[in-house]
Amino acid sequence: MLISILSWLIGGVLVAAAVVVLGLMLATWRIAARAERLVPACGKFVEFDGNRIHYVEEGEGRPIVFLHGLGAQLHHFRHTLFGHFGAGYRLIALDRPGSGYSVRAGGASGRLPEQAEVVRRFIGELGLERPLIVGHSLGGAIALALAVGHPAAISGIALLAPLTHLEERVRQKFDLLYIPSRLWRRVIAYTVAIPASLKYAEPTMKFIFAPQTVPEDYMIAGGGWLGLRPTHFHATSTDVVAVEEDLGRLERHYGEIAVPAGILFGTEDRVIGIATHGEPMLDKIKGLDFERIDGLGHMPQFAEPERVVAFIQRIAARAFAGVT
Repeated sequence: MLISILSWLIGGVLVAAAVVVLGLMLATWRIAARAERLVPACGKFVEFDGNRIHYVEEGEGRPIVFLHGLGAQLHHFRHTLFGHFGAGYRLIALDRPGSGYSVRAGGASGRLPEQAEVVRRFIGELGLERPLIVGHSLGGAIALALAVGHPAAISGIALLAPLTHLEERVRQKFDLLYIPSRLWRRVIAYTVAIPASLKYAEPTMKFIFAPQTVPEDYMIAGGGWLGLRPTHFHATSTDVVAVEEDLGRLERHYGEIAVPAGILFGTEDRVIGIATHGEPMLDKIKGLDFERIDGLGHMPQFAEPERVVAFIQRIAARAFAGVT
């Protein structure tokens, strides 16, 4: 009798758990489908080495390639900066592998050298002649990896609030994304992650944009909805885990960077601070153009687009002066 009751109890718990999991999976599918309706793919695709990269381009002239940060996508540049450049530039923003509408190759690790190699291959596939690389946040670390590992492929780097040094405090701010197990990363991505992300989207965005306010059109025009998809969460978590494997090693090679380089950083960045990730670079990259903006947070391209474009154009003038 006791065994029978226990069997019923265990069976009931398993059924209840299955119902919860199925409910989370259904909620995830609905949220992701809504995200794709609200922010559909808007560019072109190029495929190589198992990657399918989504990108947009605008204008003609010297090429500038934009690399977005953690959990972001190409709208962080297309929506904010492209309209401020004027003539003379070919502006290209891509969804990094796994982010937005880009598909990461099966078995890819997301490590910095691997992502830098993907960008180098992307440059080759589009036939770009030594573009300037603009990198924001984690995209800045990838731009640095390009400058260290593939300097002949680029003309220079312009970094916006870049991630440059390994520190425990940064990982603590993204603990919910730090999932070392590939299996659990995928399970969480397709069950609890997206409904939870939607629930906490407002405080998360406030933290990232602080002390500035979140733009009213961020979720659609800024592409924010695209972060509410399981493939995007999986890629973001993969990036968080991968950074720890390479960033410390990359730091030791900053002194080797010879291409023109610039960094723009806000003094009130609460995601990655200027004291750790900005100012120390002055002693590591020769001839670094360093611009400090008082009161600015982690999203300069949204808060100060004209000033950011002026900064990029200043670095571009130096970088393209050496391109024949």
